[in-house]
Amino acid sequence: MKTNPTTVQRYNPEHIAKPVGSYSHVTKISRNAELYVFSGQIGIDSNNVIPDDFNQQVTNTMNNIVDLLSSQNLTPDHVVKINIWATEEINWDHFYGIWNQVFGPTPPSMTVAYISGLGLPELKIELDVWAAG
Repeated sequence: MKTNPTTVQRYNPEHIAKPVGSYSHVTKISRNAELYVFSGQIGIDSNNVIPDDFNQQVTNTMNNIVDLLSSQNLTPDHVVKINIWATEEINWDHFYGIWNQVFGPTPPSMTVAYISGLGLPELKIELDVWAAG
């Protein structure tokens, strides 16, 4: 399913400071769209292994998000907001390399928080995803 251009619209108003990262300040969802709220996605792989490496957890998490969206006949274009929870400093070069491949030139809205722990001690990052379609 491809997003109808009016289902999800993203903006960075000109009179507001530019985003400090790869995200959109405003994401608008049309009135007729269905809202999807997904549980936080983690860096577990297809063998149910959570790697020790932070960047590998980032890669796995993004792959899991794409697969989860696909399971609902959605694409990354349907994502309206992602909250990022990390227990370690994010390697933004690695993160944005994958993020930009997945979301392209008009990424969703984003919030980032560094926290002391997640649901399992081996987790280093979790992404909370909202989508509309």
